[in-house]
Amino acid sequence: MGNAKSGALSREVLEDLKTSTRYTEEELCRWYESFQRQCPDGRISRAEFEKIYGTFFPNSDPQGYARHVFRSFDTNDDGTLDFREYIIALHLTSSGKTHLKLEWAFSLFDVDRNGEVSKSEVLEIITAIFKMIPAEEQKLLPEDENSPQKRADKLWAYFKKGENDKIAEGEFIEGVMQNDAIMRLIQYEPKK
Repeated sequence: MGNAKSGALSREVLEDLKTSTRYTEEELCRWYESFQRQCPDGRISRAEFEKIYGTFFPNSDPQGYARHVFRSFDTNDDGTLDFREYIIALHLTSSGKTHLKLEWAFSLFDVDRNGEVSKSEVLEIITAIFKMIPAEEQKLLPEDENSPQKRADKLWAYFKKGENDKIAEGEFIEGVMQNDAIMRLIQYEPKK
């Protein structure tokens, strides 16, 4: 993997990704080649990301959620994901480590990136998640979870927060880890 050759994965990025993920050098090199074929300029735009994300949820509207997922991984705020950001996203969302996933989930809910989550941010993300649930599945949800507002209210009540209170990252992670029902409210797992 070269440093001189244009289009090659730099040793610095490779070493950084090997250290910060569970992936081997061989896996990273294979994924880089695939990424370069799909994104010859080395970047994926938000629109491209939303389009790809949409293919995973053909019976619903994942665009809003995809926009937030993209924002949470576009760490340098340039409106694109480079290979490093893409691999970190893959690692965080597919890692078996619940704590890592919840750190990412917190960054997803922290829409304004101020280090705290407000009830309005919770409602914004839960609304985006809710739009990914097909109408047939929405009809089967419990009464106290069958709308974005009810889901946000239920989550907020679990944390015993007032309307204008905020949730810090540690509190968010600890609370979700202690309650499977809350975990279910902050994600959507498509039925197979």
